[in-house]
Amino acid sequence: MATVIADISISLDGYVTGPEPDAEPDAGQGAGQGLGRDADVLHAWAFSDDPVDRAELDRAAAAGAVVMGRTLFDVVDGPDGWSGGLGYGASRDARPPFLVVTSTRPASVRLAGSHDFTFVLDGPAAAVERARAVAADGPVVVMGGAAVIRGCLDAGVVDRLRLHLAPVVLGGGTPLFGAGRVRLARAEVRVSSTATHLTYDVARRDVPTMRR
Repeated sequence: MATVIADISISLDGYVTGPEPDAEPDAGQGAGQGLGRDADVLHAWAFSDDPVDRAELDRAAAAGAVVMGRTLFDVVDGPDGWSGGLGYGASRDARPPFLVVTSTRPASVRLAGSHDFTFVLDGPAAAVERARAVAADGPVVVMGGAAVIRGCLDAGVVDRLRLHLAPVVLGGGTPLFGAGRVRLARAEVRVSSTATHLTYDVARRDVPTMRR
C-alpha cells in the first residue's frame, strides 16, 4: 500500500498562508493574492538553487498521486496557475494523477488536456483511498490546503508529515493545525539556505474529549 505523505510549506508561527488571503477563512490558498500578504517567502525554497531544496523538489516530483483541495485546484487551474513547465514540484512540473476534494465538479478544467484531475465528492479520506489505487510505485502526497491535510490527519490516513519551515513569522493567515493533538516521531531534518525541511512519522491522532 502506498505511503501517504502530507506535504506543505509553513511559517514559524504555524501558518500556510499569510494574512488577508482572498479565500474564505480556513480554505487554504485562494485566487488572486490567495497565499495572503507577504507570504511568498513560504515557497521561496521551491525556486531556490540550493542543492538541498533541489533534492526536495526531486522527491516531490516522485509522487505516485497527489491529493488537493478545491480551493487549491482553482488556483493551479486558474489563468495564473500551472502551465509552461511550472507545475507540481515547481520547475519539475510533475504530472501524476491529481485527486481533488470538492463538493461540486467545476464546469470546465483549463488543464484537462495536460493533467489528470479526478474530482472526489465524498471527502479527504475517500480521495486518499482513490489516490492509493492509482499511485503505482510512488507515494500519495496530500499537498493542501490546510483543511484537506487536517481532514486526512483526523481520518488517520496520513503516514508522514513533511513540513517546509520558512524563516518567517507571518502573524496571521491560515493555520495548519486545529483542535486535537497529532503525535509525531521525527524521521528527518534537512536544512537549506531558505528553509528547514522536516519529516515526521505520524503515530496517532488524539481527538479532544468534552470535560464535564
